[in-house]
Amino acid sequence: MARRDDNPGGSGGQSYGGPSMDEIAVKIQEKIARLGGKRVWLILLAIVVGIWLASGIYVVGPGEMGVIRQFGKVVDQTAPGLRYRFPWSIQTRDVVHLARVRRAEIGLRTDPYTGKVRLEPKEALMLTGDENIVDAQLFVQYVVKDPSQFLFRVREAELALKTSAEVALRSVVGRNTIDYTMTEGRVVVQDEVKKYLQTLLDEYQTGLMVTEARLLVVDPPEEVKDAFHDVVRAWEDRERLMREAEGYREDLIPKARGESAQMVRSAEAYKEQRVIRAQGDATKFLDLLKTYKKAKDVTRERLYLETLDKILPGKEKYILPPEGKDSVLKLLPLKEAIAVKEEKKEEKK
Repeated sequence: MARRDDNPGGSGGQSYGGPSMDEIAVKIQEKIARLGGKRVWLILLAIVVGIWLASGIYVVGPGEMGVIRQFGKVVDQTAPGLRYRFPWSIQTRDVVHLARVRRAEIGLRTDPYTGKVRLEPKEALMLTGDENIVDAQLFVQYVVKDPSQFLFRVREAELALKTSAEVALRSVVGRNTIDYTMTEGRVVVQDEVKKYLQTLLDEYQTGLMVTEARLLVVDPPEEVKDAFHDVVRAWEDRERLMREAEGYREDLIPKARGESAQMVRSAEAYKEQRVIRAQGDATKFLDLLKTYKKAKDVTRERLYLETLDKILPGKEKYILPPEGKDSVLKLLPLKEAIAVKEEKKEEKK
């Protein structure tokens, strides 16, 4: 606080701690008056206008897209980078992240902080085509493909996607039996759900695109789950046995066909061999017949000797003239004598 002097003959009770606010205001007004009031107000107005124009500068980050509205109407979309628009009251901008993958869950809720899963039976329980109740949980991933539609065509587009996903899931499951949905048709069902969901989103002009729709759980109600699982296991065993039988058939039939073809080829080769051999034997017989006609005695004798050689192969043979002939073939043991002579030579060595 400013200290005051109690002497009445001093400076009339004025403060010695510095000028008051009134004095400062008076001095500012005096200076503005000396400089010229219009010039100062023009400078202040220029500063305000500059700040207002500078407020139109904005940044669009990677994976984002800016949407510019002029008096409420969409007039442009801007790519990532440093951008400029007319300031507020003329143009406004909204930035939408296109690269971020968003998610929705039907039949369950996952806490983003703890990761705990909470079931939602009202969403999960539904009727199948054969009038059975099934507990189906769907996980959907999606991105924004049209930021203008996402922002202005539908109020709460993500809530519309969640509702549409539930409609698509109930519609597709309601067209199929519970056994088909739980077993071999599971992949087909989730593909149909994805296509139907995308069709609904396009009709509603939400600007969203589904990248994945996956069935997490497809089970009967808890009270009859064990019985249905027994049925599914039996069906899987049947399918496994059928595939094993088909595999055995596919393995056995080609082998049988190969063996059959091999036997046919062997028979054809044997037939060709027998035909060629028969033709050769016939040709040989005809040649022999010609020779026989030319010299019957000689040919007959040669055939007789060849036949004996075939009947008694490796045996020593003695050929004698027919009985009643005067000539006598004397037999000399020449082979034995030669063998003894060879043995003596070996002993001398």
